[in-house]
Amino acid sequence: MTLVRTTANRICALPPQSLVEQLLEQMLYQTGRRAGPSEQSSWRKSLPAFAVDLVDAGLGDVEMLVEYHLPLTSQRADVVLAGIHPATGEPSFVVVELKQWSAASAFEGEAELVQVPGMPGPPKLHPVLQVRGYCEYIATFARVVAEQPDALAGMAYLHNAVSPAETRDLLAVPISTTGRLFTAADKAAMSKFLKSRLVAARGHTSGDMLLHSAIAPSKQLLKVAASEIRDRPQFQLIGNQQLAADLILHAVEHARAGNKKRVIAVTGGPGSGKSAVALSVLGDLARRGRSVLHATGSRSFTQTLRKVAGHRARPVQAMFKYFNQFMDADPNGLDVLILDEAHRIRETSANRYTRTELRSDRTQLDELIGAARVPVFLLDENQVVRPGEMGTLGQIQRHASSLGHDFQHIELDAQFRCGGSEEYVHWVNKLLGLAEEPPVVWQQDPQFEVQLVDSPEDLEDALRSKMTLGYSARMTAGFCWRWSDARKDGTLELDVKIGEWQRPWNSKSDRRIGDAPPSALWATEDGGFGQVGCVYTAQGFEYDWNGVIIGPDLLWRDGRFVSVREANKDPDFRNRNSVTDRRFDLLVRNVYKVLLTRGMIGTIIYSTDEETREALESLIKP
Repeated sequence: MTLVRTTANRICALPPQSLVEQLLEQMLYQTGRRAGPSEQSSWRKSLPAFAVDLVDAGLGDVEMLVEYHLPLTSQRADVVLAGIHPATGEPSFVVVELKQWSAASAFEGEAELVQVPGMPGPPKLHPVLQVRGYCEYIATFARVVAEQPDALAGMAYLHNAVSPAETRDLLAVPISTTGRLFTAADKAAMSKFLKSRLVAARGHTSGDMLLHSAIAPSKQLLKVAASEIRDRPQFQLIGNQQLAADLILHAVEHARAGNKKRVIAVTGGPGSGKSAVALSVLGDLARRGRSVLHATGSRSFTQTLRKVAGHRARPVQAMFKYFNQFMDADPNGLDVLILDEAHRIRETSANRYTRTELRSDRTQLDELIGAARVPVFLLDENQVVRPGEMGTLGQIQRHASSLGHDFQHIELDAQFRCGGSEEYVHWVNKLLGLAEEPPVVWQQDPQFEVQLVDSPEDLEDALRSKMTLGYSARMTAGFCWRWSDARKDGTLELDVKIGEWQRPWNSKSDRRIGDAPPSALWATEDGGFGQVGCVYTAQGFEYDWNGVIIGPDLLWRDGRFVSVREANKDPDFRNRNSVTDRRFDLLVRNVYKVLLTRGMIGTIIYSTDEETREALESLIKP
């Protein structure tokens, strides 16, 4: 998908504002949002400047895919030039990242990170690495390119940089076919490079091929974790994901050299790539010989990572810990502690099984910060779903500052779950009252499908039909039915009952019961479709098609969702002294936020309440 298909000749014939208006109109139509001032400024200044250079190079008729949407993400490349390769006669594509920078330098001596005068905030990823990541990602997912590896090239263009001295630091990063760097002083070299990749003719057919290319199946994180940890396969990070990984690695080296602690927080919504960053950094640091561990507060997530990442090398499993295993850790005993799903940090690590000598008033957050020279927290505040969970950005920053430690925040704003549809995540937030804006009608998105069904039978049948086509699928529900232990005969109790339809919750056991996988592996192993998963087994995972049963604990009344505490069966919510009604209301909305954002391709929704189904029908456009 692309916002506008055009040519340099057409851009040069238009007033800059006319081009901006076209792009604004298409963005509003395709995404439902309006571009911000900085994005509009880039369109107004960078695109015409680049178009002039293309015309000067004799490439004014080559097709420009402006704001090309990388498949299965919310990332966009500024421009993809689509044409014919002069040597092979085959389709040829050049990914272009446009920068208005007139100067840039390496950040604290780190070539892969750059700082730009006049631009506040954290350092930027080197533009060559940015465009190279885009190229590698496109080559991984767009089959038309994967079948012809020489069809893809990439370049970053700093069209305002006229003085070589002002950008000299950027030359330290090696160039490649998919990562070239040009400035305003290099126009002749840029023209030569482009003409080595494209002939001076229209590339409409090539553009069609890329835009309509079959998309390879998504590489789901947990299926490649083993290779990611051991030998660094092509699980490609892009954009702010790569920036986050590079900043973490940079912080580790500087903290080590300066003998100073640095606390890092990486925030992002569901599917933004937090766990991909965590595993990439874990693999890189292990290969560098740094002492590093990965920890979560999720039993399901940790056990799945141990199984997948260590299935051929059992010692690897020891790298995956729980948050409550650092109560007596040596101060700064680790170089790095990667804390995935950090929104699940609890007030204290102590529980009824904790030894007396380990019990103290120390918070779990303090334990985790103390355990490593560089603790890295990856979190999404809207995924706090249990009483006692307290991992928020503000709490982490305040505690780090109170201890005198450096603090750095990195935000992942891309979307890799839900088909890369940011619009769907925004729609869910509005629907559940987790955003300031009121609920809106879901207009459907080419990247992600939302369906509503009238019965649990229809939900199960629809998901099963997707599985016959080779997709993965799971059913989940709010915690509105009791969760029994397995029967004495080894079968699961049919706890989830809606009319004549009855299904069991996922197994509580650590072992397979019949066809049902162990509890922690329900989302990833064969046999999980026959049961209904709850938030504690679904959180942190993803599957192609996501079925969600909204139970009687969340009903639509008078134009909005209201929570019904009495309908919820979660034992953690029973105590009104520790979980107020207001706190319960927020937690149950967060639960459904998690459940509704597990799908990669689509979500199918059923509510047990007729009035809620009628409201959802008016909010989901067929």
